[in-house]
Amino acid sequence: MPKGELAYSNDPNVIFSGRKGGHKGRMRTYTSPEEIDAQMKAEKERKKTEQEEAEEEGAAVNDTQIDDKQAGSGSEDSDDECFRRRNGVEGLIEIENPNRVAQKTKKVTDIELEGQKQLSRREREEIEKQKAKERYMKMHLAGKTDQAKADLARLAIIRKQREEAARKKEEERKAKEAAQAATAAAKGLHSLSLK
Repeated sequence: MPKGELAYSNDPNVIFSGRKGGHKGRMRTYTSPEEIDAQMKAEKERKKTEQEEAEEEGAAVNDTQIDDKQAGSGSEDSDDECFRRRNGVEGLIEIENPNRVAQKTKKVTDIELEGQKQLSRREREEIEKQKAKERYMKMHLAGKTDQAKADLARLAIIRKQREEAARKKEEERKAKEAAQAATAAAKGLHSLSLK
C-alpha cells in the first residue's frame, strides 16, 4: 500500500500495520442483525446445557443430601456450597480454607431486635439537638423564653399604637363630620335667608 493512502476493509478481523493511532481514530465495525441473532441463539443453547448439567448434578447431590440428612450430618452450609457456582480451579480442586466464613442468609423472622443499640457520638449529638430544639419550641410557645417575652412585649406596643391610631382616625372622622354638618347648617340658614 503506498504511503499516504488509507486502507479500508469490510473484514473486521483485518488489522493494518504501519500506522499508530488512538482507539478513537480506528474504523468502526458494526454487527449485523443476523450475527446478533446467531449469538443470542448460541447463548440460549449454552444456558440450557448448563441448566441441564446443573440439574443432573443437583439430582446426584440431592440423593447424597437425603442420605446425609437421614444420618443426621446434613446442614444448611453444605446446601449453599453445593449450589454455589464454582469458578476457575475451584471446581477441579476442593480446597478447605479454615479462615473462610460462609455467609448465612438470615430470615426477617429470625433476626432478633436488640433493645438498645449503641449509637455513635454524632448520632447521640443529633438526637440531643433535636430534643433541645423541641423543648425550646414548647417553652417558646408557652411564652417562657426571653425571645418569646420580647416578642409579646413588642406585640403589645404595636397593639397600643394601632388602637391609638384607630381612635385618632375616629376622632378626626367625627370632627370632619361635625365640620361638614356645621357648614351645611350655615349654608342652609344662609339659603333660607335669601329666599
